Amino acid sequence: MEIILLTPGNATEYQELRLTALKSSPEAFSSSYEEEKCNSVSFYEERLNGEQSYTYGAFLHNNLAGTVTLFPETKNKIKHRAHIFAMYVSEEFRKRGLGKALMNAAIEKAQELEGIEQIHLTVNASNEAAKMLYLSLGFSTYGVDKKALNIEGRYYDEELMVKMV
Repeated sequence: MEIILLTPGNATEYQELRLTALKSSPEAFSSSYEEEKCNSVSFYEERLNGEQSYTYGAFLHNNLAGTVTLFPETKNKIKHRAHIFAMYVSEEFRKRGLGKALMNAAIEKAQELEGIEQIHLTVNASNEAAKMLYLSLGFSTYGVDKKALNIEGRYYDEELMVKMV
């Protein structure tokens, strides 16, 4: 397993994994497959340019098997916070420590950034495996966003979690 900071050169494989994630786990993301399926590779190249966020990829057997994005806030009043988004590991590569390694890379980056004191994330309230991972890494739940997502008339709650760094 190798964890690297993705660059625009990884855009094609990132796009493929992102669309797979949105299709296979729609309740885990606020974006939908339908919204992103028409995005070009250049859209993902911009996303991975590293100017406003840091996206890490987990490679196993030369395959991009998982990703996570760290987004530090830039507004003066909240720039002590960073957010973790788009955490995903392909189903066939789960239970191998990739999720933990990706999260650790994002947490380490947040700790390196000047002024970051908190890392926030949201997780589907019914995703016990993800919640257990986040709890094991020092995150704690501070609230629940009821009916946060509406997917074809079915609502999903999200837990709001934070880790102090």
